[in-house]
Amino acid sequence: MNTPAIHPVVLCGGSGTRLWPLSRKTLPKQFAPLIGDKSLLQMTLERLCSLNSNITCIASEDHRFLVRETVEKAGATGRQILEPVARNTAAAMAAAALLADRNDLLLFAPADHHIPDTPLFAETVRRGVDAALAGHIVTFGVAPSFPSTAYGYIEAGAVSADGCSRAVVRFVEKPTADVAESLILHGGYSWNAGIFLLQAGTLISALQAHAPDILLACQRATTAVSRDGSFDRLEREAFQACRSDSIDYAVLEKQQDIAVVKFDGAWSDVGSWNAVGKLHPEDATGNRLSGKASALRSRNTFIHAPYRPVVALGTDDLIIVDTPDAVLVAKADCAEQVGEVVRMLALAGHAEATEHRRVVRPWGAYDKLDFGERFQVKRLTVIPGGKLSLQMHHHRAEHWIVVRGTAKATCDGQVTLVRENESIYLPSGAIHRLENPGKTVLEVIEVQTGSYLGEDDIVRFDDTYGRCAPIKTLPEAAVALPLDGGGNGGLAGETLQAATRIT
Repeated sequence: MNTPAIHPVVLCGGSGTRLWPLSRKTLPKQFAPLIGDKSLLQMTLERLCSLNSNITCIASEDHRFLVRETVEKAGATGRQILEPVARNTAAAMAAAALLADRNDLLLFAPADHHIPDTPLFAETVRRGVDAALAGHIVTFGVAPSFPSTAYGYIEAGAVSADGCSRAVVRFVEKPTADVAESLILHGGYSWNAGIFLLQAGTLISALQAHAPDILLACQRATTAVSRDGSFDRLEREAFQACRSDSIDYAVLEKQQDIAVVKFDGAWSDVGSWNAVGKLHPEDATGNRLSGKASALRSRNTFIHAPYRPVVALGTDDLIIVDTPDAVLVAKADCAEQVGEVVRMLALAGHAEATEHRRVVRPWGAYDKLDFGERFQVKRLTVIPGGKLSLQMHHHRAEHWIVVRGTAKATCDGQVTLVRENESIYLPSGAIHRLENPGKTVLEVIEVQTGSYLGEDDIVRFDDTYGRCAPIKTLPEAAVALPLDGGGNGGLAGETLQAATRIT
């Protein structure tokens, strides 16, 4: 008999504050280059491609272009379901099940797990197929290597009729240290990997029985889903009204027909810097070094230094994480408390708590190189074929200097090709656009000057990536502005009519 197709679904939500300063709200850990130049999401997608390259991803609306770019890098295909707000795993999984056929065999996998043995992983998943087709929710248990208080546990019972799985007796949420140690000594427990294999109809029935309110909200959100290329946008109001709950609390702790399949390979949810450190080889004194890191007369020190030389001298049991705009130095036994640092920085008004200096955009990225009173310098990298929105700024002028490639610059309707070592000036109020018509990456130094340099000083008239939204009315003062393209926020020429419709 042919093995039925397995449809992977990747849960791309989560903020990963415990991996600050690398992981931040605008670039959570699943998207950050954590191991070499690959993100955890890319490695997850590559692993799942061994089962099926047609993969569904569920992600925040804010991260849609990060997901699409990573899907392309991994050589995968499939739809991306966009959540307007975060509502935890129960709602995310419900939406995916409702948008699938009831008989589809869905494999739900978090985006931020590290599982290096892909063949063993695929083999283990296939061992759960019979149980899933028999109507069970199949979860996967990892043999615990130490009494972790950061993971949930599964107690396994008798071997199921298929001979490949065991019945789940109970789930134990993250235990205290003494309870975790007793579970390890007991021998019948495994770590809960948070990966599930089941038919879409099985999940829908379980939600109907144990969380009908979540199912109803997601039914409304998926019935009114809007399609935009590979993106499926859930209806905002219906999804916002959904209760936020994990699949563990909403369903698993109440469901009877649950089976567990043991996974014998290495696994980590990469939930702390200590976990990241263990992914790197250690030297004779227990140091684990990544990137441009060095250690002298140091012991048990982990250094993450992808950008510049970072040296630890005479340190013990430290975590050092370097990024272009923030550095973390912590005792190893405080790794689980990094989230408190993020909250402290956010309360103090530090943008670095949630934002990186380098900001990814669908057309490429920009990096904030320097800033001061009335000026800011950025480095723009535009992918081949990428184009920024047609836009205007009220309070700042811009000067673009091309350092690599050829730019196509539009300023008040006039199009100019700007080559390497050439520049163009864009006065405030000018309607402008930057494009890369070439086949290599375009690099531009952008110098901004003016009385206000905030990212919210932007009016978009046209955008390739759907970031413009219709506005119902435009203030009379804006309509009456002179069409001179000069100061005072004037709208220039031919696109005034567009400005009355798009922001």
